[in-house]
Amino acid sequence: MPSNDAALAQYRKRLLPVFSPALTLARGAGTRVWDADGREYLDLLGGIAVNSLGHAHPAWVEAIAGQAATLGHISNLYASEPQVDLAGRLLQITGAESGGRVFFANSGAEANEAALKAVLRRDGERHRLLALEGSFHGRTLGALSLTAKPAYRAPFAEFTGPARFLEPGDLAALEAELRAGDVAALVLEVIQGEAGVIPLPDGYLAAARRLTSQYGALLWIDEVQTGIGRTGAWTGYLNPALGGPLRGAEGLAARTADAAVPAVAWDAGPAPTAGSPDLVTLAKGLGGGFPIGAMVAMNQAAAGLLRPGDHGNTFSGGPLACAAALATLATIENEGLMAHAAELGAAWRRDLAKVPGVKATRGAGLLVGIVLQTPNAPQLVKAAQAAGFLVGATGPETLRLAPPLILTQDQAARFTAALPKLIKEAA
Repeated sequence: MPSNDAALAQYRKRLLPVFSPALTLARGAGTRVWDADGREYLDLLGGIAVNSLGHAHPAWVEAIAGQAATLGHISNLYASEPQVDLAGRLLQITGAESGGRVFFANSGAEANEAALKAVLRRDGERHRLLALEGSFHGRTLGALSLTAKPAYRAPFAEFTGPARFLEPGDLAALEAELRAGDVAALVLEVIQGEAGVIPLPDGYLAAARRLTSQYGALLWIDEVQTGIGRTGAWTGYLNPALGGPLRGAEGLAARTADAAVPAVAWDAGPAPTAGSPDLVTLAKGLGGGFPIGAMVAMNQAAAGLLRPGDHGNTFSGGPLACAAALATLATIENEGLMAHAAELGAAWRRDLAKVPGVKATRGAGLLVGIVLQTPNAPQLVKAAQAAGFLVGATGPETLRLAPPLILTQDQAARFTAALPKLIKEAA
């Protein structure tokens, strides 16, 4: 294999310059990766919240290898057992109503595209969409329509659909928009990762559910980054630390107790309640590193929005991706990684907040935002890499940490101990 620098030079000659990779990674094991020169790094970014089990977890490797040796790609002209099993599992862990259904995609943006088409398929005069300032829902044209960041939207504004962006927490503005009676859906993230790991204001999630139900709009929660155990619960809207569970603690306990039960009712169910989202999108951590996304229609009404021929995808829900996702979900549950993420993340944020040069910490579970006192987060990312840590920046002031859920307390403490020196080097 070429050296790290030689491989990057070839990258720049051969790939479009939409990304600027800083390293050529050669292999990974658990929470560690090694570059092409053999240098080791502690991976505190996890492929941006994707590598939920770390790198080369034995259960994940075994599941993919076993499925590859059995049945690989089959298209969506045919069904497979992993596909059906994973759909049932997702209906369980999201707390979907009886009558809920799943559409598989290959990424978070694709899952959001499916949800977008679903909400636009509503009958009647409901054609407007609401999203929140600071939101990020993907870079494909439909998802970009709901992404607030002007730098991403402006070059393609002519080809994106209209959406009204509201300030998170401004319930008066939300109700004023909904009162017009023409809103199809409100889409939101329980933590805005791209904006700087910013949770929704207290009470906003439950109020958004109440208001959308009151005025007949759908509530679509984008859990692409916050789902699959990242915040300490299967989804952010089920996490008490983030305003959940929307349907009450009793419901959450019941769903947790039933988590290992494979049977899911696929028959037509009751009308949507006022307590759960209508649509949920998932990706990132779902496949543990294997590309897969999902749009979960949480009730019978939402499941009826897309009709045969409305949407499709050649690769979505393939046996390999579904086997990887099933192994990821089982491992998260069997190894108690959600409780681990919640406990370690809370303690880690407290410790990081005490470091000189840190203004504040945000987030939930192992989705951690570190707000710096000086706007030099990109420089700190480089300093951290030089010191053997992979971290990310969401802007000039904020670092984002989204490590594998198997991160240990000692590994987290190692970064905390190194942070004061990194802050000085980045100044």
